Amino acid sequence: MKHKVIPESFYTRPEVLTIARELLGKTLVSYSNGQLTSGIIIETEAYNGIVDKASHAYGDRRTKRTETMYKSGGIAYIYLCYGIHSLFNVVTNIAEIPHAVLIRGIYPKTGQTVMSSRIGREVNNKAGVGPGRVTRLLGLTYADDGEDLIHGKKVWIEENGLIIPDSAINVTPRIGVAYAAEDSFLPYRFQIDAKVIRL
Repeated sequence: MKHKVIPESFYTRPEVLTIARELLGKTLVSYSNGQLTSGIIIETEAYNGIVDKASHAYGDRRTKRTETMYKSGGIAYIYLCYGIHSLFNVVTNIAEIPHAVLIRGIYPKTGQTVMSSRIGREVNNKAGVGPGRVTRLLGLTYADDGEDLIHGKKVWIEENGLIIPDSAINVTPRIGVAYAAEDSFLPYRFQIDAKVIRL
């Protein structure tokens, strides 16, 4: 299958859980400072907008930071966590419905030498596990918040022909959202089981 950029229609669908699940196996690509790098998405978390206590937009909270989430699906929402880590999210649904999917992990593919220089050590299969590591490997920062994933030239997501069967996906509660009370237990985290899928 020829690689192709995922279209807007993929992102603007209403069900954020479906999108989070279907992003598994897609290729996240960046072109930063003239260097092309990519990784296969292996872990995601869904955030269900204003009704989700774990979401930045819970209760229809609109700030300078969250405004990106209220745009139409198909753009990057990248924010700074603990003042250190830039975390990459995909905005979904139509404008004014602030759904998003956090990319928690990638399997390094294109540009591993470049990735190694960015993190100061050799890249292995687990180098992209963790949302802060995703952006480091791909050369992305919170300054790239709002980047167009459909027509943009810096970051996008591609189809690659990889099909992930349901039997290969682990579904669990999200990580690090204890503040969300009962919503912290929702099964909104999706992860490829590497024992079944050999990327």
